[in-house]
Amino acid sequence: MTPSAASSGPGAPGLDIPAVTVAPGDIATTTLTVRNDSDIVEAYSLEVVGDCAPWTTVEPARVSLYPGTSEAVTIRLSPPRSPEIRAGELPLGVRVLPTEHPESVRVLETTVHIEAFHELQTELAPRRRRGWLRGRYKLAVRNQGNTPVQVGFTPGQAGEELGFAFNPAEPKLEPGESTEVGLRVRTAKPVWFGAPVVWPFTVDTAEKGDREEEARWDEPAVRPPLDAEFVQIPIFPRWLLILLAALLALLLAWFALVRPVVKSAAKEAAEEAVQPRPTPAGEQTPGAGTGAGSSAQPGGGGQESGAPAGSGGGGTSAGGGTAAGGQQSQTIDVQTSAGETKTGTYKVPKDSVFGVTDIVVANFQGDEGVLTISFGDRKITTIALETFRNQDYHWVTPIEIAENDTVTINVTCAKPGTPATGRQAQGCHEVLNVSGVLSRTTQ
Repeated sequence: MTPSAASSGPGAPGLDIPAVTVAPGDIATTTLTVRNDSDIVEAYSLEVVGDCAPWTTVEPARVSLYPGTSEAVTIRLSPPRSPEIRAGELPLGVRVLPTEHPESVRVLETTVHIEAFHELQTELAPRRRRGWLRGRYKLAVRNQGNTPVQVGFTPGQAGEELGFAFNPAEPKLEPGESTEVGLRVRTAKPVWFGAPVVWPFTVDTAEKGDREEEARWDEPAVRPPLDAEFVQIPIFPRWLLILLAALLALLLAWFALVRPVVKSAAKEAAEEAVQPRPTPAGEQTPGAGTGAGSSAQPGGGGQESGAPAGSGGGGTSAGGGTAAGGQQSQTIDVQTSAGETKTGTYKVPKDSVFGVTDIVVANFQGDEGVLTISFGDRKITTIALETFRNQDYHWVTPIEIAENDTVTINVTCAKPGTPATGRQAQGCHEVLNVSGVLSRTTQ
């Protein structure tokens, strides 16, 4: 462009700068003519001032003119493509400083029209989420253009299984401003069993009114949509189903196979505990006395004639055997209530010695408490009832119990157990069977 000339005073150049339009990232040029109307040789320094100075140059920046001559200089404008270069009008000034007459300095101003450009940067994180019904994402948006924009979001999915919600839905951004938008993705129904289901989707970010803007500036804004996935996991994973099936199989096996066997074994053990030992051939049965003066005493359990019945504290004793030099077996039955202590005894007849070789203790109900066995003044053992159902002791050398001494079983009932019937008993019930040889001490 060749501007018209104008002069102002001695040594003042003729200057004229037309308005300039430039797009950020492009280059625009204009020219002005400097003429020396003075009568001396003059040199002129040209300098750009104002907001456009950082990205505007003058070529050449210094000219030297004879009187009556002129020279055209070029003004080159190259604004960067940055949000800092806002769209609109900016003032441009060129200061012309004469060397010989610096007092005649002139600043010529004009207007530079900055065109608008649009650029959005978007980022979606994470690109893959796992969940039962919903997933949350973060969408970072930055306005890299030089004009304010209002941003809208368009989700895309192959079907209609997913629902989308943006917060905020349509943010407004100034040039260079960024924001973070929350995205919530939700499925319509859960997945109860099976493998995880992958739902791919896209998010397209666009400026509101993009079509009008593109038509006005003839600048298509192509922004590829962002890809992401929501992985819907099942409510009940496969390993949990396998575990539940295994537990159900074990439970059925217990009720069908193991539980009946356990109940039968417990019942047989209880019945065996309350039955007396069989008497060897040739020996008298319990309760049948032999020899003069021997008879079965009620409550005494097979004692000799004249011997007092052995009992105590709610226990009962029953037994039998020969009165002299024969095998003897006595059973002491003790029944107690919860929180009580009772004693059952068997008393050795007068003029006799009882050589004990075997004892069997039965706790067929599974009671809890303490049981103590004593022979006369000697404590043989103390047992916690909850540690056994049947317990037996045997001695190669018999333990002798003198006449009128007792075999004593002392039971403290803490808690009645549950017998094979399956119903908890009202009280504790223990049975002691003591066997050995009952010998006469006098002929």
